[in-house]
Amino acid sequence: MSIPPQCIRPEIFDGHRDLVVAHSTRHGGVSPSPLGMNLSFRVGDQEQNVRENRRRFLYAIDIAEEHLAIPGQVHSATVRSVQEAGHVSGCDALITNVPGIVLSVTVADCLPVLLADPTSLSVAAVHAGWRGTASGIATSAVKLLEREYGARPSRIIAYLGPSARSCCYEVGREVAELFDNRVVRTVEGRHYLDIRGANELQLLECGISPDNIESSPHCTICRPDLYHSYRRDGPRSGRMMAVIGLQKLAP
Repeated sequence: MSIPPQCIRPEIFDGHRDLVVAHSTRHGGVSPSPLGMNLSFRVGDQEQNVRENRRRFLYAIDIAEEHLAIPGQVHSATVRSVQEAGHVSGCDALITNVPGIVLSVTVADCLPVLLADPTSLSVAAVHAGWRGTASGIATSAVKLLEREYGARPSRIIAYLGPSARSCCYEVGREVAELFDNRVVRTVEGRHYLDIRGANELQLLECGISPDNIESSPHCTICRPDLYHSYRRDGPRSGRMMAVIGLQKLAP
């Protein structure tokens, strides 16, 4: 799959050409600045702009929008198994083993986690905000992949995408206390959360090899040249999309 320059394809999935995997940036869209390539209908953008942005992104990675499965994203730790495309309410992560279904999450500081077991041919897309992370949503996704599709953590490959990082992601003490000290940085009484690190710990504790995990080094808050950020731009922020799916098999 050829990825255009305004999109990201995680290197961890190179060599797995049966997988469709991509992450959009803020570039390449038609929405007025600062929305740009906004892919969400829920941020006050014009519907026709969002539809054109989605068309451009999905066309660039050879996906038809009717193949997308989209979680409602309610900042929960709920994971759903899906066998068909469409909107799935009341959850923040999806798993499937059906070729042709492309799982998606939208983000703008929250962490996208993409998982695949190449042997069981099963995949997951996770929207990990601090609430979902504190409740173990990445762990829940791995366990449901095991239970539903026979995936094994030792085979799973994972991508942790761009998100708010501890350089910028300040949280209150009540939030910081929900997390392991290893992923909280405290400076002069102010607390900064490493949400990527928190989810990586969950994946490692599930048995996923560190060699099978790729983490983006980018903080969405301090990279306005590449990413949308709600923490930085507030209501003026667009949303990016991360997708993963199995290529539909030829008849």
